[in-house]
Order: sequence, then C-alpha cells, then structure tokens
Amino acid sequence: MARRRGLKPSRILMRLRRIIRNDQLILSILAVFVGAVAGGGVILIREGIDLVQGVFLGGTSENLIVHVKSLPWWQILFAPAVGGLLIGIFIYYAIPGRKPRGIAQVIEASALRGGRMNLRVGIGAAIASAASIGVGGAVGREGPAVHLGATFGAWFAQRLHLTRSLSRALLGCGAAAAVAASFNAPIAGALFAHEVVVGHFAMSAFAPIVIASVVGTIVSRVYFGDFPAFSISEHSLNSFLEFPAVIGLGIASGVIAILFMRSAMLTEDLMQKVPGPQWAKPAFGGFLLGAIALVFPQVLGVGYDATDLALNLELSISLLIALVAMKILATSICIGSGWGGGVFTPALMIGAMLGGAYGIIVTDISPELSSGPGAYTIIGMGAVAAAVLGAPISTTLIVFELTDDYPLTIAVMLAVVISNVVSQQFLGKSFFNWQLERAGLDLKGGFETALLRSIRVHKLVNRDSETVGVGALLQELRSKLQASETGELFVLKENGELFGTITLADLSDAAFDHEVDNLINAGDVARVHPPILDLFDDLETANKVIRDSGEHYIAVVENHETMKFIGTLHETEVMSAYNKALVAARHEEH
Repeated sequence: MARRRGLKPSRILMRLRRIIRNDQLILSILAVFVGAVAGGGVILIREGIDLVQGVFLGGTSENLIVHVKSLPWWQILFAPAVGGLLIGIFIYYAIPGRKPRGIAQVIEASALRGGRMNLRVGIGAAIASAASIGVGGAVGREGPAVHLGATFGAWFAQRLHLTRSLSRALLGCGAAAAVAASFNAPIAGALFAHEVVVGHFAMSAFAPIVIASVVGTIVSRVYFGDFPAFSISEHSLNSFLEFPAVIGLGIASGVIAILFMRSAMLTEDLMQKVPGPQWAKPAFGGFLLGAIALVFPQVLGVGYDATDLALNLELSISLLIALVAMKILATSICIGSGWGGGVFTPALMIGAMLGGAYGIIVTDISPELSSGPGAYTIIGMGAVAAAVLGAPISTTLIVFELTDDYPLTIAVMLAVVISNVVSQQFLGKSFFNWQLERAGLDLKGGFETALLRSIRVHKLVNRDSETVGVGALLQELRSKLQASETGELFVLKENGELFGTITLADLSDAAFDHEVDNLINAGDVARVHPPILDLFDDLETANKVIRDSGEHYIAVVENHETMKFIGTLHETEVMSAYNKALVAARHEEH
C-alpha cells in the first residue's frame, strides 16, 4: 500500500481557504502560531544570555552587577575581549557580509521586501546577540528578539506562499509578540508593531497582531511568571504644576538621545578605520568595554539591574550622571565594533539615569512641588527611548503597562513628545533610520519614496527595442527610423555593448541626402553616452534619470561595467508600475 504524501504548506493554505473563506480569519489563526513561536524565541534568547553570562561573568542579567564586583580585574577586562573575538568569528562565518541590525532589518523587510526575511540570518543574528550580551555587551536583547520573532513570521508566510500584505502582517505579528513577551506588555507590543514595523495602523492587520501579542505574553508569563520587566516602586506625580519640569526633562532627553545616536555613528566610523580584519574588531571593542567596566561595572549587559537601582533611588547623583555618559560610550563601542544586540534597553537605562539625576536636582530646588526623583526616572526612561527608537506611542504604553499609573503616563507622554520634537529637529531620524541609511536604504522620503525604491528596473524593461549595429549605413538608418514606432534607434557594438542612440533629428542634413548613403554609418551620427539605467536600478533612480534627461525612452544595460544593451524603459511604464504598487499598498492599509 502506497504511503500518503504529506501536505505541502501551500495546499494546507488552500484547504484552510476552502473551509474558512476569509483571509483575515486565516491570518488570525496563523497569528496564534507565530505569537507562540516568537514568545518561545524570547525565552530561548534570555536563557541563552544567562547561560553565556554564567560561564563568562558568573551571573544573570537581573543580578549581574553583584557578581561582576566580586570578579578579579583581569576577568572583567578580558572576558568581553575573548567573547568579542568569538562573536566576530561567528558573525564572519555564519552570516557573512550581513552585520546584525536587528529591528532595522525588520523595518527594511516590511517596507521594501514585501515581508520577506532570511531564516538563517535571523537565527544567526539571535545567537550572536545572545552571546554578545552574555559576555557583557552593553546592548539590548529586545531588538534581537524582535528580529527573531519577525523572522519566524516571515518564514511562516514564505512557506505558505502568502501575498505581500499577508506576509507583512505576519512579520508584524512576530515583532509584536517579541516585544510583548520581552516587557510583559501586550498593548505596547501590538502598537510597536504597527508604529515601527508595519508603518501604519492597518485594520486588516490589527486583529492578528493583537492576537500574536497576547499569545506571546501568555507564553512568557507561563515560563517566567507574571512579573514586570523592571522592579518599580510606587512613584506618582503629585501635581500638574510639575509639568514645566517635565518639559525640561523632555528637552534634556531629546539632547541625550541625539548624543547617543551621534556617538554610535561616530564610533562606527572610527572602528572602520581601525586596521585589521573585520572579524577581529569586536575583540578590540570588547577590550575597551572591559576597561570601562573596571570602573563602572553597571554598563555591562542589558542593564536591567542598574536600571532597577535607579528606579528604587539607590544611586547617587554623581554616579547617575557618570552612567549616562559611560553607557552611551559602552553601547556605542559595542555597536560600532560589530557586536550583535539592540539599543532598546540601553536607551531605557540611559533615560533612567538621566531622569534620576534630573529628579534629584528638581527635588533639591523645589522639594515642596517635586514628586521625588523616582517619577522623573520613569519619565526619563520613556523620553530617551522614544526619541532613539522613533516610537513615541508604544514607548509611552510600555511605561503605562509597567506602572499602571495614568497621571504619571500623561507626564511621560508630554516628555516623549518634547524629546521626539527635539530629536527630529536636530537629527531628523531614529536610530533605525540611521542604520538603514548606512546600509544604503534611506526611508526619509516617506512611504511613497520607499515604494519607488522597492521596484527594480528589470521587472519593467522592454526587451524588444529597435537596434542597429554601429556600422549600419545611412540608408538602413533612414528606413528603420521611418518605420519605427518610437522614432529612436539604439546603436550597438558587435559585442552587444551600447554605443549610442539615433533619432531623425540626429541625421540633420544627411537625413534625405541619398548621395551620402554609403558614406555615413551609425557610428558617425549617433549620440554617444546617452542616459542609461541598469537592471537593478530602482524606480526612484529611473524617475530622476527621465526627469533630468528629458528623454521618453531610457536605455537599460546589464550593468555600468559591461554596458551590454538589454532594452528600454519608457516614462509611462514607470508611472504605471508605481501607481499599481501604490493602489495595492493603500488597499492593504484598510
């Protein structure tokens, strides 16, 4: 008896569609699986971090400072360096040419790649990030968790051959579940996916993303228990008269967020100039990190324990101020030298230190009005993180879910808005936008520009263009031009390389002078160096070339080195492709 063959994923989807006949309901069912897997991914990352930290530093993320203080100086100095070397080698061989960029890669996949992500890269980046934090890296675990969760969502979508809109929704489900499981904050997780990853609050994706966020939270709570991410004492805002001080903290938070992002940019540039192979640079960064940790061990790891100390008012103002600078420096070194990890938790820690120091100053100046340093510590966390991440709504909600304090959340909201205004005014982008720019993917132009960049010329090129050889005589040129629908010929060398173009206007007086038919050839009259595009240029480039040249037809070549002629692209084809993509994308948002 023949064995029954297993069902292919695409057939499973077809059967589901026959039974349910509603893509939104199917997506909601798939969101349960994605949320559960993403929540499991968060658990694996956290356990992996604790395992590596136990080997290298003798503690876990929640009690790292206590253990590090008892270590010999040489272990604090060299553990990050040795770990950095191993991480650099792993990244070089496991994900060659692909530096882990966490949430930035998820945004890129959503905006430009139709929700497609590489599973191997996602798992490799998660391992690298967990190891980075485990050996003391001053980076966050939430970014890698979001990357891994989104990768799982994208993988499900690819296996089931889902459409672009459904793929992006499942990618958002994975991201939402990861944030929710990381912070025990399902509302913030759902809104983070919409605000940062998907880029809009689409009703079609809202239900599945919420479902995935809730499932991710449940998985995390079953394993870790129902505890908040941070240990926060009771802190409330006494009076709305404190709002001017809150505005001041919002301004300071925006400035610190800019310094943090600028520091990361500068450090990455400096690390590129350090001699030696790329895989060795994390070791150099680890040595510098260890040197800082000899004096300030609080900078090591994700910083949850140091943030808890600030929230519970156990740090002096001088140490709080020093840790703002040292955490910025330590995280910048790790990111700039190529370690895995994110900036979510470091931004929260930096904000907590800033807010704590600011709160002490405000309380000393006006003790009768101030609610105490604790409230400002929480406000600072939200304000700095929101400016760094470019996520004011979800960051505010994370604070609300952590504190369950509505008046304090209003103050956080005010500071978040101010810090974002300051950051956008003087820097103009979030940390993730900067990472994408470094990778040659600038999303500053907004959704429409990103859409133009997502479509490549090779999808639109017309390969039936009219061509002639460079030696074609005038009589043949005249005949072909008169019969041509476009009124233009593309002149090619014998090897297929583009030489130039010819129109009737280019023939000038010779156009109807039969006495020179055998004396003039295409090479004599062609316009050389015409405007060109290559197959992998995007439509933004094509649109610019058409606009600047004034030409209706643009020659398309294989690449700028070979100049092998492939075909042409007409301006109407560019606009038609853009309009179709825009209509499809806008339909997805409803």
